[in-house]
Amino acid sequence: MLGPMKLNRIASVFHPTDFSRGDEGAFAHALRIALSGEAILALMHVGDADEEMHWSDFPSVRGMLAAWGVLPHGASSVDVARTGLKAEKIRRRDRDAAEAICHHVEAGQPSLVVLSTHQRRGISRWLHPSASERIARAHDGMTLFVPRRVLGLVHANTGVVRLARVLVPVDTHPSGQAAVDAAVLLARTLRCVEVHFILLHVGREEDMPSVHFPAADGWTHETRAWSGPVVDHILETAEACDVDLIAMATRGHHGFLDALLGSTTEQVLRACRCPLLAVTAR
Repeated sequence: MLGPMKLNRIASVFHPTDFSRGDEGAFAHALRIALSGEAILALMHVGDADEEMHWSDFPSVRGMLAAWGVLPHGASSVDVARTGLKAEKIRRRDRDAAEAICHHVEAGQPSLVVLSTHQRRGISRWLHPSASERIARAHDGMTLFVPRRVLGLVHANTGVVRLARVLVPVDTHPSGQAAVDAAVLLARTLRCVEVHFILLHVGREEDMPSVHFPAADGWTHETRAWSGPVVDHILETAEACDVDLIAMATRGHHGFLDALLGSTTEQVLRACRCPLLAVTAR
């Protein structure tokens, strides 16, 4: 299996949907990325044994593409195929939706998983464990979290992409290079012309690890180093610079304290005001 560092294109996008209106933003992100990359888009819904599920309940690929002006209203599945997009819908019945989705992700290992998240914190998080975080830990590639109630990178009504500033926290363990590579791949897939990358190291400037940043016309980058609480500095920089995306490398949970507080990536996810791209660094 190719790790995230070796991916040169996003060939498949997987998005589990709960059929709610709040999921529309994440679906728009999954669709736009798959369309731009001429990739396979797999939509999955897991329902209880008693839940009535119909194919028409799934988010409408053709409907959203027509709203974006990509296809005419009334377009056929053949018209969708001509765009280079390959869409499939998957239905499952299981008492534990997150478990069923995890099994699907572990078996298929798509290039990118796009998840909608509620950003629960405090006691609410323990009473309602985040299915999104659980699913992401089952994935060895890239996971894009799209918080509900944020505009995000893709405008659901128009399909317009806004990705001008990206924050990439870099460290030695896990390597920040994986996050840089993932952010660059996403920006290339979305065909972004002018992007500014902020490489942030929370620690002494002389300890900032070296990362390779590819040259591209219209792309710029800067490095910053701060000392202090890691999560606070990441969130403060993201807000002060009005970034459109945070990209982070993660190893998942690796100790008792992280098991209680959540990994650094998960702590940032629960408070950030923009989508977060997480990539597993092995």
